[in-house]
Parts: sequence; C-alpha cells; structure tokens
Amino acid sequence: MMKCIKYFLCWGVAALLSACGSPAGESAKGETQSEPPVKITVATAANLQFAMEELVQEFEDQTQIKAETVVSSSGKLTAQILEGAPYDLLVSANMKYPNYLIEQNEAAGGVKVYAYGTLVAWSLSKTNLEVSPEYLLGDDVVKVAIANPRNAPYGEQAIRYFEHYGVLDEVEPKLVYGESIAQTNQYIISKAVDVGLTAKSVVLSPEMKGKGYWLELPGDSYSPIEQGVVITRYGSTHHSKESLTFFTFLFSEAARAIFEKYGYNLPEQASTQ
Repeated sequence: MMKCIKYFLCWGVAALLSACGSPAGESAKGETQSEPPVKITVATAANLQFAMEELVQEFEDQTQIKAETVVSSSGKLTAQILEGAPYDLLVSANMKYPNYLIEQNEAAGGVKVYAYGTLVAWSLSKTNLEVSPEYLLGDDVVKVAIANPRNAPYGEQAIRYFEHYGVLDEVEPKLVYGESIAQTNQYIISKAVDVGLTAKSVVLSPEMKGKGYWLELPGDSYSPIEQGVVITRYGSTHHSKESLTFFTFLFSEAARAIFEKYGYNLPEQASTQ
C-alpha cells in the first residue's frame, strides 16, 4: 500500500512540474535564456540614405548592437520625435533641428557636426549642366526638382542657390518639390523632371553612381550644409549606452572614411565632446 502511495505522489509531482514548465529564465535543458539584443532606431536625413546603410553595417560589425533606420526629411523626423516617436538619435541634414530638440527638452547632451553636405545638379537626360542656373531658364527645361525647403535643409539651400544668382522668380514656376531628398531623387530617376538639385552623396552611392549627368554646385552659392547628430530624450532614457555608442561611432575613423566615400566634407576635429 505504501508503495502505491509513493508512486502516485511521485507521479503527481512530475505532472505538476510538467504542467508548470521549466523555471523562469531557463530552457527545457536547463540553459538560461539570453535577453533579446538591444536595437536602436536612428532617424536619418534622406541625403544619408545610402551612406547610412554602410555606416549601420560597420557599426553592427564593430559593436554587435543592432540599429535600424527611419529615413525622411529632417523636419518631418523632428516633428515625429516631438510627437513621441521612439527614435534614439536624430542624424540631421542641418543643425537647426537637433538644436530645436534641445530647446524643447527632447534631446540629451550636445549637438555635433559630423559632416558637411554638398549640392549637385543631376539629370538623366540633360548634358548641358552649368555651374550657374541660367540654363534652367531655357525652354528645353520644363521641370526642376528640389526638396521641400520647409522640411529639407537641402531644399532650403537650393532656394539660396537660386537667390544667389538672382533667378528664383524666373525658375520658381518650374519647381517641383519632393518631401525629402529621397523623393526628389525619385523624380530625377524616373525622368518626371528634367533636372534636380540633390545631395552629392546620392550620385556617388553604388546604387546611383554612373547614372545620368551631374555637376557639383559652387560652395559659395549657398550656405554651408552643416549636418548634426543628437541623442534624443527617448534614446537617453531607454538605450543610453547604445545610443552614445552610435553617436561616438559617427566620429570614428571608420565612419569618417565612409562619409568621405560619399562626398561629404568632414569637420577638422572628430570629437564627441
């Protein structure tokens, strides 16, 4: 009789353990389950779309930290951050938007210039590109694409380029606005426009290199495109270590080499402090 009682007791304990499963944090074989890897989200200005792919790959190889990107105009990304979007960093096409996040208490630490952007004229059909924009006023140029100057710093500087040569009023009826440099590039590639003003980093990317004709515009015809990065309040709160690691990486020799490959000019001192 006692043997039967012991048998049923042992069977009951085994069934209970089976029903409850393994202890928390351990697999069926007694192995401790690891925490899922931390992944940060980098809000990325559209001119960096192609360069950022290489930057993220190099960052992940070096640090084993996962990073995903959200690409749009700097202004739209800033608006999304202010509305609560869970972005850990803003890698902007100017300094205005990162500084604005600081002013609104939506960013932590300081803003640093990681690169200087360059404007180019790009066409898949026109070969008569010139340094000054008078050629855009000809009858054979019907549409000219630029990024929306309200949201995109490269669009803002495209307007300054026209103003510098005194042709803004004449060229304005021909302008087609992309919501970002990315959409501006789509207009150029699809030949929906005759010419577009875009970022040098785009025409030097492996995806676009060798397509059509492009010409770098004089640097004194628009304001320097200082591109800044900042850690958001969300990033500082939720992924402080990982966000700072990415911030610091952007000033590393490996990152600087990638920026140079895509035609960016670099600040003389790559300091994170």
